[in-house]
Amino acid sequence: MSPEAFRALYERLRERSRQAPDDRRGTLNHITPARMAAAAREVRSGRSVSLAAPVELRKGPDSPDPAAHRMTGPAAADVDADGLHFALDRIAMNVHGNADSHLDALCHVLYDGALYNGVPARSVTAEGATALTVDLVRDGIVGRGVLLDVPGLRGVPWLEPGDQVTAAELAAAEARQGVRVGAGDLLLVRVGHRRRRRERGAWDAARTRAGLHPEAMEFLADRQVAVLGSDSNNDTAPSAVHGVDFPVHVLAVQAMGMHLMDYLQFEELLPVCEREGRWSFLCVVAPLRVPRATGSPVNPIAVL
Repeated sequence: MSPEAFRALYERLRERSRQAPDDRRGTLNHITPARMAAAAREVRSGRSVSLAAPVELRKGPDSPDPAAHRMTGPAAADVDADGLHFALDRIAMNVHGNADSHLDALCHVLYDGALYNGVPARSVTAEGATALTVDLVRDGIVGRGVLLDVPGLRGVPWLEPGDQVTAAELAAAEARQGVRVGAGDLLLVRVGHRRRRRERGAWDAARTRAGLHPEAMEFLADRQVAVLGSDSNNDTAPSAVHGVDFPVHVLAVQAMGMHLMDYLQFEELLPVCEREGRWSFLCVVAPLRVPRATGSPVNPIAVL
C-alpha cells in the first residue's frame, strides 16, 4: 500500500469516526447500555474461557525483555515455623511487548504530533500520560464478543508470518461461521499466531507476523466495532505500508479512537465455539487501574 493511499484511508476513517472535540471514549461510544444488556443475554451454557496467554517469564525471540516474577516471602525460617506467615511475590513487565496479552490505551499511539481526537502528543510525559490513559476503561469493557477464525476460513492451522487479513476475508469468515459483526461488538480476529508459536516455537514477531491489512479497518468502521483484538499484534510485519510502521495501530487507536488488544490467545475458546456451534458471547475485559498508563496486561474472559 502506498503512503498516499494510506494517508487517504487515514483521513477517511478519521472523518468517519469524528466525535465531539472533547470526546475521549472513541469507539467505546458504540457500547450503549442496551447493547451491554443484550450482550449479557449471550450467556447460555455458563462456560467461561480466558483469552489471555500465560505471562512469558523466559527470554526468547519474541520476549527479549520478559516479565520478572520473584518471591519476596516467606522467609526461609518461616516455612516450617509455627504461627501465621505469608507467601509473597512481585511482578514487573513491559506492557507493550510481542509475547504477553495486553490492551493499548488511546494514548499509546502518537501520529503527526497528536493522539486521538487532536489531543496533543506532549500530553504523554516522562511521568506518564495525562490524557486518554488506561484509566478511561477503569470500569471495564463489557460487550458482545465475536470470534472470526481466518485460518479456519482458509483451511490451514495458522496464517504464516507476513500474511494479511483482508476485509473480504472478515466478511467471508462471518458467512462461513453464521455470525455477523454488529455495532458495539468486540471483534476478535484469529490468525493462529499462538498455535504456530506452540507447535513451531517462538520467533522474532517484531520482524515478521500475520495481521490485518490496513484496508480491513473500513470493515470495522462500517460495522461500528468498539474494540479489536487478535492473537497477534493486529498489524502485519513487515508493514503493509511503505514508510509507516504499525498502520493498523495508527488507524485504530489514533484515527478512530479504538482500543486494541494484542497477543491474545483463542486456542481454548476455538473448540468451545465449534462445539456449541456459535461464535458470539459475552466478553469482559478488566484492565489494571494504573494511573497515567498507556496500556495494561489483560485477561479478557469470554462467557458463553
